[in-house]
Amino acid sequence: MQRTIFEPEHEQFRDSVRKFMLAEVAPNVDRWREAGMVDREVYLKAGEQGLLCVFADEKYGGAGIDDLRFDQIIVEENMRHGDIGFYINLHNDLVAPYIHKLGNEEQKARFMPGIVSGETILAVAMTEPSTGSDLAGMKTRAVDKGDHWLLNGAKTYISNGILGDLIVVAARTDPDRPHGISLFLVERGMEGFERGRKLDKMGLKSQDTAELFFNDVKIPKANLLGEAGQGFKSLARMLAQERLIAAIGFMATAQTAFDLTLDYVKERRAFGKPIGSFQNTRFKMAQMRAELDMAQTYVDQCVMLLNDNALSPEDASAAKLLSSELEGRVMDQCVQFHGGAGYMEEYRISRMYTDARISRIFAGTSEIMLEIIGRSLGLDERKLQ
Repeated sequence: MQRTIFEPEHEQFRDSVRKFMLAEVAPNVDRWREAGMVDREVYLKAGEQGLLCVFADEKYGGAGIDDLRFDQIIVEENMRHGDIGFYINLHNDLVAPYIHKLGNEEQKARFMPGIVSGETILAVAMTEPSTGSDLAGMKTRAVDKGDHWLLNGAKTYISNGILGDLIVVAARTDPDRPHGISLFLVERGMEGFERGRKLDKMGLKSQDTAELFFNDVKIPKANLLGEAGQGFKSLARMLAQERLIAAIGFMATAQTAFDLTLDYVKERRAFGKPIGSFQNTRFKMAQMRAELDMAQTYVDQCVMLLNDNALSPEDASAAKLLSSELEGRVMDQCVQFHGGAGYMEEYRISRMYTDARISRIFAGTSEIMLEIIGRSLGLDERKLQ
């Protein structure tokens, strides 16, 4: 299906992003997967190419373009022609916006130039070992010591946990309020900030995920991000974009899997003819094609709503839910059509299958997405009792 949300300048940008991913990312994928993380240099090269934080003000090195379609293109081309483990979307669309929207002028002047150039790699630390994504149960604490904050606690499952130079850390600052959370900018090299082991995952082999530990870390008052005690509201405010960015990536990987499989079923033979000629194959491929086009249209519409500051939490949750569930079904069917080859690591579809399993978990599980959508319908048990 022809997509209608892009202008000529977007397509020109897509061509340049595709060339970058093919030249600088694709040739390194096998080595990165073996190493368990990407090279720092790829962020520097992306910065040189103008692919980091296009929304950032020109005075910080950005393009000053507040249009999510450009970020959408970067995510799509990385998923199709680069590598999902190159977490450029985390850097660009999940963490940098916290600093861009919540940071004061001093913070932005101090950090944004390095973020835009790729010298400063970003991460965000919310999840904890015993509480998962339950922010109300957060145990990491920061205590106001007058001229600084004292941070103690631990975080886990942190993407870019090893490579990250600047980490947005959520910590409880008001023990009397369940949502009394603040956000802090923790910098590489701060005394008491330590990284644990690089976690071994089912998929996303080239993306570093780690444990982080904070032992009496002195955080300067200048590194408080936003207002003290308002971190929960800030996190909730950013969730719609996070879930939409996730949906964009899920659609791109699902489409890539479909394209790989379409080529494969035209070549793979059984009973003397290509398996693509069997009615079952045609029908299954046709079903996937229709569902991909339908979901892509919805995600594209959500991008335009976000550009207009009109994307609701429910719409973002629906986009994340539908795209992640569709991605899972597509991956499973595509592996099936590859037969035994689909189970072999040397085939990209095998790696994509395991990479995709996290999609229904991170950025909010499918069950949480259903809960958000259900409550928006007035089906909240607290209100119906």
